[in-house]
Amino acid sequence: MRIELEKRAEHSQLMTVVSPLIAIGLTLVCGSILFVSMGYSPVEALYAYFVEPLTTSWSIEELLVKAGPLVLIAVGLSVCFLSNSWNIGAEGQFTMGALAGSVIPVLFYDFTGPMALPLMVLMGILGGMAWASIPAFLKVRFGTNEILTSLMLVYIAQYILDFLVRGPWRDPDGYNFPESRIFDAAHVLPKIGEGRLHIGMIFAVVAVLVVWWMLSRTLKGFEIKVMGETPRAGRFAGFSSKGVVWFGFLVSGGLAGLAGMAEVSGSIEQLTPVISPGYGFTAIIVAFLGRLNPIGILFAGLLLGLSYIGGEAAQVSLGLTDKITRVFQGMLLFFVLACDTLILYRFKFVSNANRVKEAANV
Repeated sequence: MRIELEKRAEHSQLMTVVSPLIAIGLTLVCGSILFVSMGYSPVEALYAYFVEPLTTSWSIEELLVKAGPLVLIAVGLSVCFLSNSWNIGAEGQFTMGALAGSVIPVLFYDFTGPMALPLMVLMGILGGMAWASIPAFLKVRFGTNEILTSLMLVYIAQYILDFLVRGPWRDPDGYNFPESRIFDAAHVLPKIGEGRLHIGMIFAVVAVLVVWWMLSRTLKGFEIKVMGETPRAGRFAGFSSKGVVWFGFLVSGGLAGLAGMAEVSGSIEQLTPVISPGYGFTAIIVAFLGRLNPIGILFAGLLLGLSYIGGEAAQVSLGLTDKITRVFQGMLLFFVLACDTLILYRFKFVSNANRVKEAANV
């Protein structure tokens, strides 16, 4: 007796909905085994990781602060992935958006008029779009693999950030620490409440609604889906494959750049050598966990945001290493992709007798 994967005649709508839940369940089971192997009670560890952060208003605000950039980036990536373009470099576009959005508060800090923040938002979006246009151009013009180019550009962007905060953009009054000057109050995104929560989360919600409307109600959304699933049919319909590549990369890069600008202007309020715990890469998990659907991405972003807050809570209450967050995120991505196989395939049990019959028929 053996188990084979048999291709389904059509996609399983049930597994499309259920597979993310199965992936989350398998992640919790494997996480429990991991905690036991480390000598911790799985009940206490999972409580500290996933429940304790939801018991105080402060931690809920922090959850929204973490979820905001994840949702913004993942919504843009969903457009790119649906068009069959694989932008893996959102982390770099996040960084370049943060740098572009910081030009005014760092270099033109005396400009504190009412147009300062809108210009920062615009520059952040344009910075991310400009960085995303590089792999888009290389793919359209030379057929270069966008996975490699967008990923390599992440490290270039991080080195540019590191160079600037340690060199020309370093705060002259910062006692030689590698950081920019603190942003003026006119260059900081308005807060929601008394904590660190800012209007960046509102940006994320607006992006979810706009992209959902675009994908489900407009011709451009139909074009993206057709070119992603059946490019040949799309070309017969008059759609441009190159245009879809450009559109996907520019949208995803622009939203990643906006997330970067919101992070440095709303949460950090200055530039430092590290401005992201890996939002651009985690957003890939968010996009797939949300089924590349903007509404699903909103909830998936909250779950992955909880993984960051829960990891910090587990460090304090149980003394766990901060690497446990990445382990959980990695397991979740693995199980999401593995369970997605069940959408296109189903398990088939084949006995030895059937195998002999099949061989005889051949």
